Order: sequence, then C-alpha cells, then structure tokens
Amino acid sequence: MRGIIMDDMQIASFKIISAVGMAKSYYIEAIRSSENGDFEEATEKLKKGKEAYKEGHDVHFKLIQGESSGVNQAVTILLAHAEGQLMSTETVQLMAEQMVKANQRIYDLEHR
Repeated sequence: MRGIIMDDMQIASFKIISAVGMAKSYYIEAIRSSENGDFEEATEKLKKGKEAYKEGHDVHFKLIQGESSGVNQAVTILLAHAEGQLMSTETVQLMAEQMVKANQRIYDLEHR
C-alpha cells in the first residue's frame, strides 16, 4: 500500500487549520473561565489563543508573500477552508475579548 504524500499547499493548509482551531478552543475556554469568575485564567487563555492564532497567520502570510513574489499557487478547497477558519477565529477572538471584559464588569458589580 502506498503512503499518502501531501504537497506544500496541503501541509500549509493543515497547519493553518490546526493552529487556528487551537486558538478558537483557547478563546472559548477564556469565555468559560470568565463566566466562572476566573479572570486570571481567562487572560492566560486569551494570550495562548493569540499565540496559536499567530502561528496560523504566519503560515498564511508566507503563502501570500510567495504569491506576491511570483510563486503560482493553486487555490484548493482545503486552502479556502483554512482561510475561512482563519477569518472566523479572528472574529471569535474579538468576541471573546469583549465577553471577558463584560463578564469582569458584571462580576465587579455583583461583588461590590
């Protein structure tokens, strides 16, 4: 049986999907931590989410740099999916940051 050999674009796409998937999970964990009043943990999860997101963004940026340098890259459904995940994770990040702040305000008001 032959092994599966992925091309560079597939590998890059999977790296993006994996990294931003982790980021999205961290952002959701940050929201949950803030709902439980653990704002230190929420802040740490937001930080880890940003680090994971950056990994995916860096891979995507390298693809853009390659294309702008004249490297012809085929757009695949897998890459389109990776870019969709990248964009949706950015939205989740913004929402998570706002929800953590809102939960902090609620917590502070309830514990005066």
